[in-house]
Amino acid sequence: MLPIKQWIVLAALCCPAMAASRLSEERIVFQTTFGDIEMAVYPEVAPITARHILKLAKLGAYNSVHFFRVDKGFVAQTADVVYGRLEGVALDARQMEYGDKFVPLEVIPEVKHDKRGILSMGRHSDPDSGKSSFSILLGPAPHLDMEYTIFGEVTKGFETLTKFEGVETKRDGIFVMPKERITIYSSYVYCDKCEKETAFHKKRIDSLSKELESLRAARLPGA
Repeated sequence: MLPIKQWIVLAALCCPAMAASRLSEERIVFQTTFGDIEMAVYPEVAPITARHILKLAKLGAYNSVHFFRVDKGFVAQTADVVYGRLEGVALDARQMEYGDKFVPLEVIPEVKHDKRGILSMGRHSDPDSGKSSFSILLGPAPHLDMEYTIFGEVTKGFETLTKFEGVETKRDGIFVMPKERITIYSSYVYCDKCEKETAFHKKRIDSLSKELESLRAARLPGA
């Protein structure tokens, strides 16, 4: 019998409404050299990794980090937050604490590296050696399935990824690297649902204000 987490994911894959719900309400935004990238994590698919990356983003640990790898049609990969920063931009104690943490491999057969924008955790040869570097898929990569943790996807900013792919590159061993530094100048996290609810309530308040103003004008002409 499948574990409850896998039943949840299977149900989500079969039902569009549930599939949408697997996205986190929180959104991570990277403001980069070539534009913004907005991402959501999968709390039900990879809970430990999702929480870890969200925490790093909330702490600002990705500020000044760069995309050290851009392999057109394959991946754009962030550097480690500890070692990929601009010179002179140091981590504070909290950022270092989380930037140095390892997260385990979290894989589910039904969740695949099957589309552009999938977020896939980087690691070394040890499956449980993920820390902070992760890849954004620039195309399907089925050979990564069950080997690397999928923890989210890009929700906005695909045009920024296209700009990444237009940068001149060089090969260094197995890596294809941009000749121009692609820097994450800043990052932040916001709540997508909260933003929508705030916009809805603001619109409602504005509508009520207009109604009250109309009633006041009708009952108190000339006031």
